Amino acid sequence: MPRSAPLGALAVAVASLLFAVNGTVAKLAMQAGLSPTRLVELRSVGSAVILMTVALVVVRRRMRLRAGELVTMALLGVVGMALVQWFYLVAISRLPVGLALLIEYTAPLLVALWARFVLDEHVRARMWWALGACLVGLTLVAQVRRGVELDAIGVAAAAGAALCLATYYLLGERLVARRDPLSTQAWSLAFAGVFWLVLQPVWTFQARLLADDVGLPGVLDGITAPLWVLVAWIVVLGTVLPYTLVLAGLKVIGAARAGLIGMIEPVAASAAAWVVLGEAMTGVQLVGGAVVLCGVALAETSRLTHRTAALPETIAT
Repeated sequence: MPRSAPLGALAVAVASLLFAVNGTVAKLAMQAGLSPTRLVELRSVGSAVILMTVALVVVRRRMRLRAGELVTMALLGVVGMALVQWFYLVAISRLPVGLALLIEYTAPLLVALWARFVLDEHVRARMWWALGACLVGLTLVAQVRRGVELDAIGVAAAAGAALCLATYYLLGERLVARRDPLSTQAWSLAFAGVFWLVLQPVWTFQARLLADDVGLPGVLDGITAPLWVLVAWIVVLGTVLPYTLVLAGLKVIGAARAGLIGMIEPVAASAAAWVVLGEAMTGVQLVGGAVVLCGVALAETSRLTHRTAALPETIAT
């Protein structure tokens, strides 16, 4: 592994924490009147505008897309970003949020299985123990138990989110092996933004909603903020920064380890909801969170001496 691997792991961990807080902020925005699909559109388009502007200033010479990258980049944006968010929203509309997250975060397992059986890469045994620990811990966090009704469409949507998230890790790893993370993320968000603008033309949005004041709950009780402030948080600190950090981490630690570290997100999301929204965590959930963190730590000791950065040509067309 490169000497910068610890920094790569740190980048993915920070991104996971930002994503976790973003879940609570997004929930507040939706409670204030924004529909999930409209919020996803604002997130994608706003982030694309910011990152494309920054990239054109900072890495202008690296923004050119090669012919062989066009389809892969479009897939990263539409499947790995736009659709993973949409599938997740459908899933949580029909399933408990914890259960939907549990299914979605089987993505690292899909990445590891792809690496082992499709790419024929060597995966140390402790990686499988780490994956098992993470999945067991997430089961405890999700509080999967008798009485939970499984909606077929909800389960299918959560599984779709897992497949799209795994696609994001794999395609992102392939692209950043050949180009810088900033231009990669800028282009992927641009494709995601165009995708949503086609589905929901901007003129159908009632922009006046963004001026409405939103009362903040929990420890922030008594404080109000305009809805546009929450949307700005979601765009900048919930999308632009964390996604760029994830791709920066992918460049040095690979898809499997990035996916495992990313499993910190549902644990941190539960903690954020506990502090801000008053959604208290049970003792079993706290134990589950500890198990997930132990699994991540175990995975960090299982990294291989050599890693193939590029994926096989069958990934891209």
